[in-house]
Amino acid sequence: MKISFQRLIFLMTLALTTVKAQQQDKPVQDRPNILWIVSEDNSPFLGAYGDKYATTPNLDKFATQGVLYKNAFATAPVCAPSRSTLITGMYPPSLGTEHMRSTYPVPDFVKFFPRYLREAGYYTTNNAKKDYNTIDQTEAWDESSGKATYKNRKPGQPFFAVFNLNVSHESGIHTSVPTEKLKHDPEKAPLPPYHPKTAEMKHDWAQYYDKIEEMDRQFGALLKELDEQGLAGNTIVFYYADNGGILGRSKRFVYESGLRVPLIIHVPEKFAALAPGKPGTQTDRIVTFLDFAPSILSLAGLEIPAYMQGKAFLGKQQVKERDYAYGFRGRMDERTDLSRTVRDKKFRYIRNYLPHKIYAQHLEYLWKAPSMPSWEAEFKAGRLNEDQSRFWQEKPAEELFDVENDPHNIHNLAADPRYKTTLAKLREVNHNWLIESKDVGFIPEALLSKISETTPLYDYAKSGRYDLKRVVETAEIASSRDKSKLSEITKRLGDKDPVVRYWAVIGTIVLKNDAASAKSKLLTLLSDPEIAVRIAAAESLLALGETDKPVQTLSEALTDKNQMARVQALNVLETIGLKAQPAVANVKSLLKENQKDSDYDVRAAKQILEQLNK
Repeated sequence: MKISFQRLIFLMTLALTTVKAQQQDKPVQDRPNILWIVSEDNSPFLGAYGDKYATTPNLDKFATQGVLYKNAFATAPVCAPSRSTLITGMYPPSLGTEHMRSTYPVPDFVKFFPRYLREAGYYTTNNAKKDYNTIDQTEAWDESSGKATYKNRKPGQPFFAVFNLNVSHESGIHTSVPTEKLKHDPEKAPLPPYHPKTAEMKHDWAQYYDKIEEMDRQFGALLKELDEQGLAGNTIVFYYADNGGILGRSKRFVYESGLRVPLIIHVPEKFAALAPGKPGTQTDRIVTFLDFAPSILSLAGLEIPAYMQGKAFLGKQQVKERDYAYGFRGRMDERTDLSRTVRDKKFRYIRNYLPHKIYAQHLEYLWKAPSMPSWEAEFKAGRLNEDQSRFWQEKPAEELFDVENDPHNIHNLAADPRYKTTLAKLREVNHNWLIESKDVGFIPEALLSKISETTPLYDYAKSGRYDLKRVVETAEIASSRDKSKLSEITKRLGDKDPVVRYWAVIGTIVLKNDAASAKSKLLTLLSDPEIAVRIAAAESLLALGETDKPVQTLSEALTDKNQMARVQALNVLETIGLKAQPAVANVKSLLKENQKDSDYDVRAAKQILEQLNK
C-alpha cells in the first residue's frame, strides 16, 4: 500500500506526539517527584534525635522510614542568607548575599535551581516563603503562593514542591501563652547551661516545644496528603529546618545551636538506588545547604552547573564526602558583625573578626522574646555564672569547641595547648576557604552596597580590583588583639586600598588604649574619601578619649544617602551613651523621613533614643 508523503509526515508527527505524551504521563521511573518540607528556626529538637522533651511522633516515625543526618548544617544561622545558599547552590559571602535582608544582585548566570527542573519538565511550586536575600527570580516557579500545590500539575508530570512550616518561627514566642495552656511543663524544660533559669526563659522554652509539636502535626498532615494522592511511592521527601533556633545564642549565632539542623530524607523503594542508606538508618556524613541544589539536580538526572560551589551528596552525581562545613555571620538586622566558622566531625572553629563587639548586641526583633530581657536583667544584677555571663561580653578572636563532648559550645579550647595542632589546622582551613570562595564579606557594607549598584559582587571579587589576600591578612591581624602588631596596623592606616584602611582602623578599635600612638593618623582618617573608614576612625577615636570631632563625623554620616553607612554610624553611637547627644537631631531626623519601621537604620535610631531617654 502506498502512503502519500503528506500522510507519512502526519503519521510521524502523531507518533512523536504520542511518545511525548506517554513520557509526560508515564510514572516517573527515572525522574522522581521531590518534596521539601521545611520548618523554620529549629535545631534537632526531635525525639528521633534523642530529645526526650520533644513531642514529635510524625517525624520520629518518618525517621524510621528514611535516613537521619547527624551532621547537617545551614551555612548561616538565620533564614535569608541561609535560603540564599539553598536556592543557588552558592556560598553567600561569594555572592554578596551574606548580610540579612539585602537584595544585592547576583550574576545573570546564577539561576535559582528550580528553574532547571522546570525547564526539564518538572512542575515547581513554593508554599510560600521565599526570602532568598537577593532579587527574586519568579521564573523558577510554576506557582509560588500560600495556595501553591503540586496538585495543579499536568497528569503524570513530575514535581518539585516546597512547603514551609512557619509555626516554629521565633515570632511564635513573642507573645506568651498562659502557663496553664502550655502542653510542655516549663519546669522540665531542658535549658542549655548558658541560659539562666528565669521564669521567662523556662516559659519560652516550653512554649517553643509546643510550637515544635504543632510543626510535627503539620508535617504529618502533608505526608498524609501525599499518600492520599497516591504519590508516596514516587516521591523523595526531605525534611529539614532552615536554621537553628530560636532562643538567645542560637539563631543568628555560629554555634551548633544556630547552624546544626535536622535533616531526614526518605527515598521510596522504587528509587532505592538513589537512597543514601537503608530506611531507619543514620549517617554522620557532613552535608551543608551548599549541597542541596546540586543534590536535587542529581536526583532528577540533570546536569549540575559548573558554577555551583556545592557538591551532590545524593543521586548518580554524588561525590566523595566533604571534610568540612563552612558557616558565616554578617550583619544581623540592624547590628553589624563578622564571623566565620569551620566544622568537621569533632570540632567547631570560629574566627571573630570584630571581637570588640559583644555577642549580645541589642536586636529589636530578638528582644521581643520575654526570655531575652530576663537574661539581660540577670546579667545587670550580677546573678549569672561565668557561662551565662559570657554572652554579654566581648568575643575572643578565636573559639574552638569539641562538639562531641561539649555540644553546647561552652568550653573554648583555643587557648589550651593540648589543642594547638587542631587549632592551627582549622585556622588554616578557614583562611584557605576565605581565599578560595573569594569572600566579599570583608568589604564594609557601606562600600559593598555602593559597588553593587554597578557590579555584582561576585564579579567584583574576580575583577582584580579586590585584593582579598591582603584584606584578609589585615583582618586577621586586626582581630588578633596582638599588641605587637600595632606598628603594622598603623602602617596600613595609610594603605591605598580603603578596605585595608578600614581593617587597620578595626585593629586600633580592638586594641583600645594600646593603640593610642595611632591617634594622629586616625584623626586624619576622619576626612577619608570612604565613609566606612571615616566612621570606623570615629569609633576608634571615641575609645581613645576624643569626643567632638568623632561625634560630628558620626552625626554627618546619618545624613548620608547610603543606608549602610547610616547603620554603621548608628551602631557606634549606640555604644557611647550620653556622648551621642550632639547627634540626636540627626538621629531624630531619620525617624521623620517616612521610612519603614523595619528599616534597619530606623530600628537602630529608635534604640539610641530609648537609651538616652532612660
